[in-house]
Amino acid sequence: MTTTTTETTANPTGFTSKSLAARLATRFQAVRAATLALAAPLSPEDMMVQSCPEASPVKWHLAHTTWFFETFILRDFLPGYQAFHPDFQWLFNSYYNSLGEMPEKKLRASFSRPPLADILAYRTHVDTAIARLLADPDLPEEAIRRMALGFEHEQQHQELIATDIKHALFTNPLHPAYTPSNPATGKGTPLSWSTFYPPAPGLVQIGVTPAPDDPTAFAFDNETPAHTVFLPSFTLANRLTTCAEFLQFVNDNGYTRPELWLAEGWSSMRAEAWHAPLYWQRHPASPTGWRIYTLHGFVDLPETGGLADTPVCHLSLFEADAFARWQGCRLPTEFEWEFAANSLQILRKGTTTHPSLITFTPPTQMPGVSSFVSAITANMLETGDLHPHAASSAPGLQQIFGDAWEWTSSGYTGYPGYKPLPGALGEYNGKFMSSQVILRGGSCVTPATHIRSTYRNFFPPATRWQFTGLRLAKNI
Repeated sequence: MTTTTTETTANPTGFTSKSLAARLATRFQAVRAATLALAAPLSPEDMMVQSCPEASPVKWHLAHTTWFFETFILRDFLPGYQAFHPDFQWLFNSYYNSLGEMPEKKLRASFSRPPLADILAYRTHVDTAIARLLADPDLPEEAIRRMALGFEHEQQHQELIATDIKHALFTNPLHPAYTPSNPATGKGTPLSWSTFYPPAPGLVQIGVTPAPDDPTAFAFDNETPAHTVFLPSFTLANRLTTCAEFLQFVNDNGYTRPELWLAEGWSSMRAEAWHAPLYWQRHPASPTGWRIYTLHGFVDLPETGGLADTPVCHLSLFEADAFARWQGCRLPTEFEWEFAANSLQILRKGTTTHPSLITFTPPTQMPGVSSFVSAITANMLETGDLHPHAASSAPGLQQIFGDAWEWTSSGYTGYPGYKPLPGALGEYNGKFMSSQVILRGGSCVTPATHIRSTYRNFFPPATRWQFTGLRLAKNI
């Protein structure tokens, strides 16, 4: 009888080198394929549009995500690697100043050259090189960590592809649909409240410290380190605020009442002539007088049911905060949100190419939490619906993950003891810790394997082109 053994490397991951390489390769292929799938319905002309300063053309996203793997992994860890094109090193740099100059972001729509065929060939070139790298049984731990970062980076750009092309198609006078099917909406559920009592004396753990001996364990540096915060008892809405509820705010002249608005928000709203959420358009044939642009095209906003019961989205922080004040409530802090999210358990199911995220009731109640959720599948990118769903009628917290990013009242800053990554990768998050606000939970275009309870998204408070909504909070 012949026996075989698998040699392990110095990587203390709990996996053999071959099994680890296979896992990395499978994840890499799935992430890269998902990006191309998002681009598949688009024409080359669609992929050139940059319709607002925050957005980028889809063709640029295809190139930049490839540039990331080439710049931070292949150049450092694959001996003899030959770059696809010497100009791509600066042409597709986003904001890493320590790596040299780069074109202004607002000029990305002018990159008619290189053509799309060259960008796709660039992706193939880098994909082939990554496969060679992963065939190395002695892959350094730092290379593994950067591969994990590369996956998460590309998934961030998948979400940006969806939101950027939505804005691009909306600004087209024809308002074409990304996909012609109608959005799945579901039947809504009444608003209720869940109360949370952090264990005495109110000290809870927030954030995460990844296991130092597992290079495959991942969290962005801004999620670290784990630390203790004081958290008084609080109450959260069981679901996100709906379009029907926000329509009441609009009809009550919420956009003309300065007592509801932060000073900067009032100035931004007046300067930008906001009268409703982004993508809401007056339409006399609609029952409410409004229709909403979705990735499926325009859909009438009814008084009840359909889009009326789905979460309102594409709100700035200022609009979310004004609505909360109008309701006599407030926005949660990011620490309240994370504590509440940690009261749920998460199960990831499905295949590598079509995963799903399920939240469910813990087998034993977490001390101080008054209600729990039944098993619910989160509405994320892999559902293919590309628009928020109505909340489930199950008891407890709904829509903690997916549907719409939730604005918090927390400014974006580093946790106590925060340290950015060394070198150019230290520019990934830390340098943006100014004039930004934290959002939590993911959206209907966030990949299911990308989100977690410690994930901290951040945008300037006037941001509207993302799938951003709100959950109400109250003091006890």
